[in-house]
Amino acid sequence: MHADTMARLGVDRHHAGTFAGEWIESLDAQQIESINPTTGEPLGSISATTEDEYDLVVTKAQEAFERWRMIPAPQRGEYVRQIGEALRDNKSELGSLVTAEVGKITAEGEGEVQEAIDMAEFAVGLSRQLYGLTMASERPHHRLFEQWHPLGPVGVITAFNFPVAVWSWNAFVAAVCGDAVIWKPSSHAPLTSVAITRLCAEVMDGSGFESIFSLVSDPVGRAMVDDRRIPLISATGSTEMGRDVSRRVSDRLGRSLLELGGNNGAIVMEDADVDLVTRAVVFGAVGTAGQRCTTLRRLFVHDSIAEEVVGRLKVAYETLPIGDPSHPDNLVGPLISNQAMENMQRALANAVDQGGHIIAGGEPMESPGYFVQPAIVWIEPTAPITHTETFAPILYVSSFASLDDAMSAHNAVPQGLSSAIFTDSLKAAERFLSASGSDCGIANVNAGTSGAEIGGAFGGEKDTGGGRESGSDAWKAYMRRQTVTLNWGDDLPLAQGIDFG
Repeated sequence: MHADTMARLGVDRHHAGTFAGEWIESLDAQQIESINPTTGEPLGSISATTEDEYDLVVTKAQEAFERWRMIPAPQRGEYVRQIGEALRDNKSELGSLVTAEVGKITAEGEGEVQEAIDMAEFAVGLSRQLYGLTMASERPHHRLFEQWHPLGPVGVITAFNFPVAVWSWNAFVAAVCGDAVIWKPSSHAPLTSVAITRLCAEVMDGSGFESIFSLVSDPVGRAMVDDRRIPLISATGSTEMGRDVSRRVSDRLGRSLLELGGNNGAIVMEDADVDLVTRAVVFGAVGTAGQRCTTLRRLFVHDSIAEEVVGRLKVAYETLPIGDPSHPDNLVGPLISNQAMENMQRALANAVDQGGHIIAGGEPMESPGYFVQPAIVWIEPTAPITHTETFAPILYVSSFASLDDAMSAHNAVPQGLSSAIFTDSLKAAERFLSASGSDCGIANVNAGTSGAEIGGAFGGEKDTGGGRESGSDAWKAYMRRQTVTLNWGDDLPLAQGIDFG
């Protein structure tokens, strides 16, 4: 990545990692280094957030929230619109930074920034649609309705794999709902968070609401989770992390919105379009080097076409262009770290120990970065390793005789994020989408498990955490509901026909 790209974004090779309406940096702060996973070399660093700095961030966010909540929602949407335009103006540079910092290929890096732009546009429209309901009252001369109010400062904890998009799902929706946003990004993507926060700061400068979009850095994540001043914590990461966040937030009776592990599966019926299946499976399994929460990890193929499908996948895997993600010809970039490579090798060894057979890939590549060959493993769906999620490009494949068998195996894992079925049968598709079908929050027919659109609420069930972000009515998580009774008569009738004399 060229230094002038970072310079155009206003990101120095060393930058403050805390923003509370202004950039704050203690002289004795620890440093968080950003490593380019393509080269293994440092890109730059930021300063960690101290306890005092964290307290200042939350205090200023609270103060800004108390004024921001009284601004009409469409006016709040106008600020978000301007931030969306700033993202649009810097899309190429931001995409390059995402590629350099987390290893996404150029198309995915820029696509992630486009997702944030789209979220800004969605939130602007949403700012005029924060609807309540009017209900029929059983009492004469009474009106019964509900309305929604801003909630407070929202803590947003994001993972490395989507360092822009997931923040935007939360930040833009929360902002138009009237909330302040305190962002704690992954320590693997600190420079991207600085660049985004700088764009927000430029838009908000002089508005009096400079602290609506704040930034903190490690090691204050636990302090944020335990902080009663933050009524909602939205956290994206592993199931283990989510369990800890859920316990700690619930102990203070706060709210948590959790986007956790995926371990997603796809079912391929005997009447499926094999060409379509091949394209969808390869992208779903190896896109972002298998480091998406929606990555396809388990594939169930009907007995009658299993050999053909696996054969096609092997050919596709053998020709995958792997390498520098900034090169336009490459489709697979690196894993995020050496630890991620080790986790992949450990999972493959466990799969073999549990009766699996590696039929393609799996080997680390000779490179200064963290590159691996995406793997295909033929294995029984009951093998324990297939019930855990390894954040790496490993695809576990098995065959089935009936849709009932496939559904049983598909739903047997603890996670429940995204799912897919490939079929030309209306009956099979409807069975998959029925109450007795996929138990995931996302279900696709003749489309892969990854690549969700922003218009639908994103999230899953079971160990995926149950949270919903982005579109549909996910905005309700960032507001508090108030049921209102208005008596415009002269009498005081009671509900349920109670006569109190």
